[in-house]
Parts: sequence; C-alpha cells; structure tokens
Amino acid sequence: MNKKEIFEQVSHLETQIGELYQQLGDLKKQLAYLLEENQHLSLENHHLRERLDHDTQESEAAEDEGKGTRAVVGEGYDNLARLYEEGFHICNLHFGSPRDEDCLFCLSFLNKNK
Repeated sequence: MNKKEIFEQVSHLETQIGELYQQLGDLKKQLAYLLEENQHLSLENHHLRERLDHDTQESEAAEDEGKGTRAVVGEGYDNLARLYEEGFHICNLHFGSPRDEDCLFCLSFLNKNK
C-alpha cells in the first residue's frame, strides 16, 4: 500500500466518523425530547390520578353530607386549590408557575384557609 492509498483510507474513515458523530448528535436530541415529553406526561398522569382520587373523595363526601354539615369554603379558595392540583404554584413567591413537586408555601397557604 502506498502513502496516497493510506491517506485516502484515513480521509474516508474521518468522513465516516464525522457522519456517525452527526447521527449520534441527532439521536441525543431525539432522546432528550422524548425524555422531556415522558416527564411531562408522567407529571400530567400523576396530577390526573390525584384529581380523580380527589373527585372520588368529594363524591363520597357529598354522599355523607346529608349526615352532617360541612364548613363553607369560598369559591376563590376552591379555584386556588384546583390550580394547585393541576400543577401550578399558588404561593406569592412563584404564583402561576408550573411546579414539579409539592411546595411548602402553597401547602401552608391551603391549610391556613381551611
């Protein structure tokens, strides 16, 4: 093998490595998108399950309401509680921004107004 053939082989190998690197970058972008979408869907699923459980508990409480009296809570409180259950902050620090986990400020606000 002469020097020119070796050089051409190395150049061809370099081109192939570049193409593989580009494909790897594309796969990495797709994986990041899929992981982000999976996290979003998992969070949405979690919130929907919590809401379903909450609605089930409310319907059971409504059935029991005939047996006792229930404290009257304002409509504004219900709206804030609904926003919190849908995954948004209701505290004055981060109001309206999406939350990934429970916020102590939001929870203390909800418990204070019960």
